[in-house]
Amino acid sequence: MIEWQWLEFESIPRRDLYEVLRQRQNVFVLEQTCLYPDLDGYDETAHHLMAWRTQDGERTLAAYLRCLAPGAKYDEMSLGRILTPAASRGTGIGRQLVAEGIRRAEAQHPGHRIRIGAQQRLEKFYQGFGFETVSAPYDEDGILHIDMLR
Repeated sequence: MIEWQWLEFESIPRRDLYEVLRQRQNVFVLEQTCLYPDLDGYDETAHHLMAWRTQDGERTLAAYLRCLAPGAKYDEMSLGRILTPAASRGTGIGRQLVAEGIRRAEAQHPGHRIRIGAQQRLEKFYQGFGFETVSAPYDEDGILHIDMLR
């Protein structure tokens, strides 16, 4: 069973925020070996979607993304920092996360398009949610990325 939370930064409980930041560091910095400023100044104005799973009395982060309002970073709203920790991969939670993120983002900012900076290897995955590639591949922290719009 998944518990979904859609919260503004100030509303995220400290322990939950710590776990989110820990998992972002694990996935984006350690696993992908990218030295970049994950704490980029956008978290405080974003909405954060967290998927929590409880098994055997232990609550763990199963998936996460953040949503930036139109104008915060791009003209469109954007979804980013999309992740599933290693223990959750292969369970389908990534697809659930993106679908839930789109649903909540569109409800939060109706009538606005969504921009993502996706790893190029995930292009087909995001196309399955209606995203279209709008840029040539570019290097971001040693990983090829593309911009996509929905």
